[in-house]
Amino acid sequence: MLILDDADTRNALPFAGLIAALRAMFISGCEAPPRHHHDVRVPGEPDGTLLLMPAWLPGRYMGLKQVSVFPGNASRGLPSIFGSYLLSSAVTGELLAIIDGGELTARRTAAASALAASHLARKDASVMLMAGTGRLSSNMIEAHMAVLPLKKVFVWGRDIAKAGPTLKRAEALGLEAIATDNLETAAREADIISCATLSTAPLIRGEWLKPGAHLDLVGAFKPDMRESDDQCVLRATCFVDTRAGALSEGGDIVQPIRAGLITAGHIVADLAELARKDHPGRASADEITLFKSVGASLEDLAGAIFAFEQTNRGASDEL
Repeated sequence: MLILDDADTRNALPFAGLIAALRAMFISGCEAPPRHHHDVRVPGEPDGTLLLMPAWLPGRYMGLKQVSVFPGNASRGLPSIFGSYLLSSAVTGELLAIIDGGELTARRTAAASALAASHLARKDASVMLMAGTGRLSSNMIEAHMAVLPLKKVFVWGRDIAKAGPTLKRAEALGLEAIATDNLETAAREADIISCATLSTAPLIRGEWLKPGAHLDLVGAFKPDMRESDDQCVLRATCFVDTRAGALSEGGDIVQPIRAGLITAGHIVADLAELARKDHPGRASADEITLFKSVGASLEDLAGAIFAFEQTNRGASDEL
């Protein structure tokens, strides 16, 4: 049985290959029941969340991810997200691999956003705003670099002192990296705005989005969480990773629907439809696009299979 820790998992998931693996899985599809979603009370702190996400490809692989999201970990100097992925044979049920769930989640989330951006962002997008300084931030920047000609990135966080590692990683990738405490100014300049926070109130205002901007929202994964205001949704052409997830869990979509501002029909396509080219994606240079992601077990399965096969192929090559 293969065991991949966080470093092993990161090395087994290069973004170019991972984005391609996600594209292929969104095109082909897999069996993916609704995920289990449980609130976990933490006395004196915000609730934690336990997520259980199964998926399988008949006759090939099946997997289960367990993820915990505990916002209070920020005060402990710990990541907010922990998890493990169990990959098994879908023929025998044999456990094939245990993969670090936190690293798998971070990289497949970033890869899904980059896959969306390859269809929705302007092809000449060169300036990115990264809202959030957690584990996802560096991954988001690197993943988008795999599909777009980024040159400059602004990094914003509630505690800008925590932006250091993200800025260093961006600089190591060859980007001009700038820490900012002025979200509006950076947003107005950005071609791509990516938000990866645990915010429960809007961060990005629709009036800040310039013509041609692409807004990527990945942090608010529950109905009571939100990273964009109503004007963002009203101004933008809206896309999601999966309709089932976005319409039940994504606060950036759920809240405007509940308020009667939009309907489910406001979502013009999901990531599978983009990958299959059932929808052309961006329609014009000035169009404002929005991609809302809450995560899908399909993405985890694709990433886990890719990591497993990459590692086994690498081991075979060394023999």
